[in-house]
Amino acid sequence: MIRENQRFLNHLNMALDALLVFLSWPLSFWVRFYVLHGIPSVPLSRYILAAALLAPLHILIYAFLGMYESVRKKRLYQDLGRIFWANTLGLILLQMALFLIRGIHFSRGVIVIDFFLVNLLTGGKRIFVRKVLYHFRGLGYNQKHIILLGSGPLAVRYLREVKKSPELGLTILGYISEKPAPFASKYLGSFEEMDTVLDRKKPDEVVAALEMTEYDRMPALIQACEKSGVRLSLIPFYADYMPSRPQIDSLNGLPLINLRRIPLDNVGNAFMKRSMDIVGSLFLILLTSPIMLFTAIGVRLSSPGPVIFKQKRVGLNKKKFYMYKFRSMRLNDASDTAWSTDSDDRKTRFGAFIRKFSIDELPQFFNVLKGDMSLVGPRPEVPFYVEQFKEEVPLYMVKHQVRPGITGWAQVNGLRGDTSIEDRIRHDVYYIENWTLLFDVKILFMTLFKGVKNQEKLQ
Repeated sequence: MIRENQRFLNHLNMALDALLVFLSWPLSFWVRFYVLHGIPSVPLSRYILAAALLAPLHILIYAFLGMYESVRKKRLYQDLGRIFWANTLGLILLQMALFLIRGIHFSRGVIVIDFFLVNLLTGGKRIFVRKVLYHFRGLGYNQKHIILLGSGPLAVRYLREVKKSPELGLTILGYISEKPAPFASKYLGSFEEMDTVLDRKKPDEVVAALEMTEYDRMPALIQACEKSGVRLSLIPFYADYMPSRPQIDSLNGLPLINLRRIPLDNVGNAFMKRSMDIVGSLFLILLTSPIMLFTAIGVRLSSPGPVIFKQKRVGLNKKKFYMYKFRSMRLNDASDTAWSTDSDDRKTRFGAFIRKFSIDELPQFFNVLKGDMSLVGPRPEVPFYVEQFKEEVPLYMVKHQVRPGITGWAQVNGLRGDTSIEDRIRHDVYYIENWTLLFDVKILFMTLFKGVKNQEKLQ
């Protein structure tokens, strides 16, 4: 049943996208020449003809980018990112066509307005559809029926994650294992009875969550699923050591799983991020220069010592660099080993104020401009703690595979200062493995609205 529902939703999705792409053109024409006023050099009928030709082209681009696949397990920002790049490609193709076809001069204002409108309409539709689907799935509709293989810790973990996300619409029909176990699901039979169970239950998907000692059964279980025509998903017993989105390569047909896929290893991605860092840091240096001047005077008057505090930190590829801050503490001998806390008596009154509102971090824009840091990334740590944490915290050193940042996914989720290192690393690794430019923009906006003021108390 879920396949028929998915096909219907895909067709409806495509039809709505085509309609919105089509309507964006006459709507842009109306905004440009009736709201903003002006005299069109090309009649509305030409724009409508262009809309009729561009609508199916956009649908083909959307389909090519996988935007009509199931979105149950895809995050919204990924879907919106694909929409933006798909519409950008559509705009590029339109400009190429207008360059090759002489004699048609569409208003550049209409084209620009249309680009914003088509992103707004198609993106807004996806947000609305997700909200509606999540609501109905939470009520028990549009469910994907699953049979679980195994009853060990991995299967228990899978059930727990499904229960935490009712909006995904995943219903567990029961589990198959060697024998019944104290388990929060219905026992359907042993592995030997799998053919019969699949014929009787007709699930949409089978999820194998077998332990290492049960993997000798995999060939027979895969064969049973293929014979019944049921999709099979595998949770490997080494899942704890894998990223959420592993990269799979091939050596003459032999699959190789890359356990640490990093999008910023891609030259194009790295170029886009570095470009945003350079432009963003220059803009922010100019914007905050009056604040930095006032802060420099305040630091100088608050206590003796330098205005800028330079501290050695560990950055990209474990290379050390000096990170800049406005000095917020009195001069002391423990700056490279003692962790700053909320009630730290080394802080000056003015230092407590600038730390409260993260003003002490502003000189790090110069670190970003130099290339030591990025606007967004895992926070860098002093060498003393890196040596300590790499032995104590799993995956700690993964954070050094990207440039450290002024703000990051951990920080905007409240993990700042004297908080759990393990939680911070989990957020840092998630950011590293799921990086997109839109993810960076999201973190910057979250920093602006909720990440600037921290929980430190004013003295």
